[in-house]
Amino acid sequence: MKHFEINGQVREVGNKAVIKAIRKQGLVPCNLYGQGIENVLFTVSDKDLQGITNTPASYIIDIKLDNGKAYTAVVHELQFHPVKDNCLHVDFLVVSEEKPVTIKVPIVVTGHPVGVQKGGKFVLVSRFVKVSALMKDLPDELVIDTTSLDIEKRIVAGDIKVEGVNVVSPKDTIICTVKATRNMSAQISDEGAGEAGEGATA
Repeated sequence: MKHFEINGQVREVGNKAVIKAIRKQGLVPCNLYGQGIENVLFTVSDKDLQGITNTPASYIIDIKLDNGKAYTAVVHELQFHPVKDNCLHVDFLVVSEEKPVTIKVPIVVTGHPVGVQKGGKFVLVSRFVKVSALMKDLPDELVIDTTSLDIEKRIVAGDIKVEGVNVVSPKDTIICTVKATRNMSAQISDEGAGEAGEGATA
């Protein structure tokens, strides 16, 4: 998985007024935690953080702080403003190369589903799947081939098989499906009515 570097400034614990002042400066309050370390509070410029928040991609984050310390982490939680949609807070979780990392990975679909060729409508239900793997084995994305997907059939998280990667999302999580369209349903109903009428005449 690709790495993304951010530079942060260590901060002290603050009340709501302090946090509000931080955000007015174009900074986003962040929290870093994990096994074996004390929580680290810091800020990152909103502009720098957009490289993480404004993309469907997932990254291993290399955090460099102004006190000289550096950490490797993943995004654990993002909080956004309900109206303005700007990032309000980020929680980072420290990770290492020796232990499995759990992270969301974007889904990329390929192929032209056979169900669509028959007139069905392709629906992408899940754009991400949560996986667990050693850092060296984490994929940048999960490619799903939809070629054989027929009408009213679906691909679920349990169908995804990648060597060295454990899919953590529930196995029945729907990734994508092909649904029958209204026109198809009407056509099937008309055909059924026609067959019934023929049977009655016979």
